[in-house]
Amino acid sequence: MQRDFSQLKNRKFDVLICGGGIYGAWTAYDATLRGLKVAIVDKGDWASATSSASSKLIHGGLRYLETFDFKLVKKSLAERHMLLQSAPHRVWPLRFGVPVYKNSRIGSFRLKCGLMLYDFLAGNVPITQKHQHYSKADFIKHFPCLNPFELTSGFTYLDAQTDDARFVLELIDGACSASAVCVNYCEVSELVEKNGKISGVIVQDKLSQESIQVDAAQVVDTAGRWSPSFQNDKDGCRLTKGIHLIMPKTVTDEALLLTAKSDGRVFFIIPWYGLTLLGTTDTNYDGDVNNVPISNDDISYLLNEANQALKSANWTEQDIIGKFAGIRVLQQSSSDNPTAISRDWTLATSPNGLLSSIGGKLTSAREDAAVIVDTLCANLGIHAACPTFGKAFPWLTGTDYQSLLDTSLAQAAKLGIDKESAVWLVRRHGNRVSNILQLCADNPDLAHRIRPELPFIMADLVFCARHEMVVHLDDLLRRRLPLLILAKITAEELEVFSKTIWVVG
Repeated sequence: MQRDFSQLKNRKFDVLICGGGIYGAWTAYDATLRGLKVAIVDKGDWASATSSASSKLIHGGLRYLETFDFKLVKKSLAERHMLLQSAPHRVWPLRFGVPVYKNSRIGSFRLKCGLMLYDFLAGNVPITQKHQHYSKADFIKHFPCLNPFELTSGFTYLDAQTDDARFVLELIDGACSASAVCVNYCEVSELVEKNGKISGVIVQDKLSQESIQVDAAQVVDTAGRWSPSFQNDKDGCRLTKGIHLIMPKTVTDEALLLTAKSDGRVFFIIPWYGLTLLGTTDTNYDGDVNNVPISNDDISYLLNEANQALKSANWTEQDIIGKFAGIRVLQQSSSDNPTAISRDWTLATSPNGLLSSIGGKLTSAREDAAVIVDTLCANLGIHAACPTFGKAFPWLTGTDYQSLLDTSLAQAAKLGIDKESAVWLVRRHGNRVSNILQLCADNPDLAHRIRPELPFIMADLVFCARHEMVVHLDDLLRRRLPLLILAKITAEELEVFSKTIWVVG
């Protein structure tokens, strides 16, 4: 997957997609598989905004049951089930624990009813995937990090986890491999109209500053907070902000869904790459979309709530390893409470024919993108069914996941790669992992971890730099590997990374 701005020149596309987050990626992949001539561009890197700032979850959204958003929950749970089957390297099961305290906002009976409904909406799932109830003593055995004060019992239920940035990248690579033209750091600066309808766009290469006109029969806007729809119709959409903190390891194989004592909002404590992902907040936002701040109030809120829930964390700002903020574009609502606003999705059509994606979730983006492509096909007079439901992901096509995992672990052990790092290699790269193992065979020094506490090896860094359309160092160290939020990288380490990539690559 290499960046080539010249591929946009002197060609007419069926569709040009503006925005390379999860909605743009799914739309490009689906449309290309249906035979459309597709181009997708992003003014920054793939998944460089909201789509790399999520809670890294593929979930139905248990909390949405409180707002009676049953349709969204059912849709998301169906997508979760499908992704667990068709992309086990990209989406893996993660059980959540929900503690019940004497004065919990939602008591044991209501929670039991909600989890029964959650299981019902998930459809015919094995009993091992359904919720379970535990006594106080047994729940503490599952989660010894919890503060047992006033704890009465607890539940666990199934959802799933991913690496959101790599999720997007794999779909972009799949679109590229199926003949789409994909160019990051390429900004749509102007819509070109003919007789009142869009006939193309002016794009600027952010590296060379060259501008060209790209002809396209249809244009889809999946640019999120930079969307023309949002900029021109702020009454029709609204923004909310969520932040996450990376903290020292607390949970290992299961996560926690907790309720904040100060305001009753839900937040998570999630294992991620061997550390803890703490979040998220959910607040209204009307500031600069290009510079989203993480305030002291945001940080204090999460730390205070986590410290009350955990037995001996006593986390302070000095314990924060990394942090990130994301902006959600949601449909307009009369509610002042961001948590009460639906995360459902809609497709808006402007008088000039521009299609704009508004709202939505990481989990349900595939189904929503299918609606976008259905609309594109109808407008173009093309009859082609959506091929993405249940289709193996690009980096697992023609591969049995368990066999791939077993073989890769055995090969990795012979090369001196520890098991945890090897598992993550398969999750991160699917059947391309053989290329990384070959790098280690050719140069044994690349089998070593980048940082002792993180499950990344040097060969992973080199492979990403070579083959994953990296333009800036931030692309490599924030999204291809999330090192910048999982570790406090020193200048000396950056120099070592650069030298290694230069010498090996």
